[in-house]
Amino acid sequence: MLASTLPANPFTEHHDDHDQKVDKYLHQFKLSDETLMELSMRFRREMDKGLCRDTNPTAAVKMLPTFVRSTPDGTEQGEFLALDLGGSNFRVLLVKVKGNGEQKVDMESQIYDIPELVMTGSGSELFDHIAECLADFVEKMGIKDKKLPLGFTFSFPCQQTKLDETKSTVHKTGFYPHLSLLTSYQSILMSWTKGFRLSGVEGKDVVSLLRNAIKKRGDFDTDIMAVISDTVGTMMTCGFDDRHCEIGLIVGTGTNACYMEQMRNLQLLDGDEGQMCVNTEWGAFGDDGALEDVRTDIDREIDAGSLNPGKQLFEKMISGMYMGELVRLILVKMARDQLLFQGNITPELLTTGHFSTNYIYTIESDKDEEGLASAEKVLRDMGLDPTAEDCAATRRICQIVSTRAARLCATSLAAVMRQIRDNKAAEKLRITIGVDGSVYKNHPKFSRRLNKMVRRLVPDCDVRFLQSQHGSGKGAAMVTAVAYRLAAQQAERQRILDTLRLSREQLFEVKRRMTEEMARGLSKQTHDQTSVKMLPTYVRSTPDGTEQGDFLALDLGGSSFRVLLVRLRHEKKLKVNMHQKIYSIDQETMQGTGEELFNHIVYCIADFLDYMGMRGASLPLGFTFSFPCDQTKLDEGILLKWTKGFKASGCEGKDVVKLLKEAVQRKQKFDLNFVAVVNDTVGTMMTCAYEDPRCEVGLIVGTGTNACYMEEMQNIETVEGNEGRMCVNVEWGAFGENGELDDFCTEFDHAVDECSNYPGKQRYEKLISGMYLGEIVRNVLLDFTAKGLLFRGKMSERLKTRGIFETKFLSQIESDRLAMRQVRSILQHLGLTGSTCDDSVLVKEVCSVVARRAAQLCGAGLAALVDKIRQNRNQNQLSITVGVDGTLYKTHPHFSSIMQETLQDLAPQCEVTFLKSEDGSGKGAALITAVACRFKSEKLL
Repeated sequence: MLASTLPANPFTEHHDDHDQKVDKYLHQFKLSDETLMELSMRFRREMDKGLCRDTNPTAAVKMLPTFVRSTPDGTEQGEFLALDLGGSNFRVLLVKVKGNGEQKVDMESQIYDIPELVMTGSGSELFDHIAECLADFVEKMGIKDKKLPLGFTFSFPCQQTKLDETKSTVHKTGFYPHLSLLTSYQSILMSWTKGFRLSGVEGKDVVSLLRNAIKKRGDFDTDIMAVISDTVGTMMTCGFDDRHCEIGLIVGTGTNACYMEQMRNLQLLDGDEGQMCVNTEWGAFGDDGALEDVRTDIDREIDAGSLNPGKQLFEKMISGMYMGELVRLILVKMARDQLLFQGNITPELLTTGHFSTNYIYTIESDKDEEGLASAEKVLRDMGLDPTAEDCAATRRICQIVSTRAARLCATSLAAVMRQIRDNKAAEKLRITIGVDGSVYKNHPKFSRRLNKMVRRLVPDCDVRFLQSQHGSGKGAAMVTAVAYRLAAQQAERQRILDTLRLSREQLFEVKRRMTEEMARGLSKQTHDQTSVKMLPTYVRSTPDGTEQGDFLALDLGGSSFRVLLVRLRHEKKLKVNMHQKIYSIDQETMQGTGEELFNHIVYCIADFLDYMGMRGASLPLGFTFSFPCDQTKLDEGILLKWTKGFKASGCEGKDVVKLLKEAVQRKQKFDLNFVAVVNDTVGTMMTCAYEDPRCEVGLIVGTGTNACYMEEMQNIETVEGNEGRMCVNVEWGAFGENGELDDFCTEFDHAVDECSNYPGKQRYEKLISGMYLGEIVRNVLLDFTAKGLLFRGKMSERLKTRGIFETKFLSQIESDRLAMRQVRSILQHLGLTGSTCDDSVLVKEVCSVVARRAAQLCGAGLAALVDKIRQNRNQNQLSITVGVDGTLYKTHPHFSSIMQETLQDLAPQCEVTFLKSEDGSGKGAALITAVACRFKSEKLL
């Protein structure tokens, strides 16, 4: 067990005979390290029950969502009102927050009493009194005419519910023109604690009660933006000074803790991205019996005499409201057992609440003499005549009770820290705990005992305790300030992202324009002017199953290429056996001369034939050449232009088959008896057509994007003949080169285009394909960061590097299985080591918006294509299969489904099935060559 590794931890205070006597009597109060570790594990299980939707209703530790989604980032600014209610008086504050690097907070405040009659009266009287005090404060501050946002620290257990989103507003006073997307809440009081028992409030929304009280007055107004517990306020106050602060702790009249939890663990709410502050309400730990083995008879007596028997049992072992009473009951018990005061008991000693927790602070003074003198004074004020031994024993009792309280507090705090550490999958957690409360602040040794035990229980956490200097009032203002900051930032982010979102009407317009350009590409009259070239491929048929023989395939379309041997055997069914080898092309060769490039290709083919034991063979070859070509026949392809980073000179405008054969002649290692120029898109269609005869469309969405389909010969004016069909290579990546997409392109698209190898070219491809999506995302992230909307405005030098944000990151980040911490690891790889969980959520949203637009644009283009086939055939309903390949389509978790949804919406009369290709550029090339050889042998070519 983990606890067994902890070192022994005897009380550090000196032990004399009297101490030993007290220690023996109170042995149940002294918990071992093993017991403390067990309690910590127990509390972690209680946390899990509170977080789980199924077990929350019966959980003692309720783990209440607070709807606080972020801690301060230092950029918050503005004026805010704060109201801090949690005891017999309350504070009203005017908080002025200055951001933009200053991180300065100015506060003015006033304390108002709550009269006894109000304390014991009705809830409406309490809130009327609060409204009256607020009115007095804003009058004194000269801000009665301003409608300022208000944060309300209401330090009692509340169930908060998110209601709705309010639309962007500009107040008449003009003080908060940036208010937008702010969230309204209900905050239902679950139960009074800390001695409050006002009627008519439990089960009611305290926001409405306060708002109604203010409205009833009618002499001032405010926006109640946030209702928080004092614990959340403490975390937010300290979070403004230390961004590592993710836990708030209160040890005062009561005790509680809050922390930033991952949304994926918070099953009580929908959504699994980002984080939210959870109010543990840990004072109720043990209300279901989980602490019965460590509670003492004294604890049970305290509980029985309290206002809420059976409730808040953990709090009754720790907090300042009960600590003094615990000591008093122990003194009474020991006196009755003739162990103190010679058995004498006075009426004062028997009076509940007569031994104040404040006495413990002075009795446990760091200086023994002062502590003993204080003990004597307290005891004499209670009518006792204590001996020196009685004073020492009383001091020891105080030490034992307060030490137990600190250690119990440490057990639950350690559980919270482990939860955060596990959420982040961190080997060592660095975290700051914001702390407030009279016990922590005023007890001379409580904080040291707590800090020491926490470090013993969680040695793999680098923990810092930061004492809150301004209480929960400032915290309420900070929650409100963060809400305003988040709202303003969210509005600006959405404004930017909206430029990347396409409406249904816009997608229909893309489909219409694509249809128009396709028709222009097929027409001899307009072919030269159109951006969509609609190139004939001279592939006239799909496989019929009779093809057989050995065929080479060469697949060239990127920085690596494949050479394949494909063996077709006609048995009961067409059988395909393939062997392949992958070769690389270095950057120098890609951008050198055409002769160097084709010499390298021929060298690799010769090496492959040697590898297969076929040196000197003469075979037909299917050449998958994934670049725009103009074909006048199947064995000829004129390269129109290089794409995908290739720039080899002396190739554009030349027949690539001739360039390849010339290189074969130069090397004289083997011979090619027939070469078919194959586009990878056509190869994809042919491969899938072998599986499904209905496949008459090929689609590639990978590094680049393109489509092909079987067009009626009568519509292809650039080729003679009207009979039958021919596969047309759409070359739709160039769609937009004549300005067809200008009104859909954003500043980010223009930035990517301008930095590309071919500015102004392949505009449609640059909006869709894997070669560019990462760059679009990177440019959006740069813009967000420059505007302070991401990464706290801190720019990473690596993020400035073109191409650093690879498109594969989009697929990884958008994976439903990927936790936010894994998104953070990707960001850290990009040099964004200080990225937060909120940053991860935003990066994921950017990736989602960019990928969604790409999929929708692809779907719009495909809708134009299948609708054209339907109209060609005069069919009311078309049933067709699309063969598809490409890493983006295959690896992105949502691209295919979004594309298919868009297609279905834009072409409802087409029933489209998608079939993933099995090696279209290899197997497909061989099948095209085999079909061509069959046609040739039948003298049909």
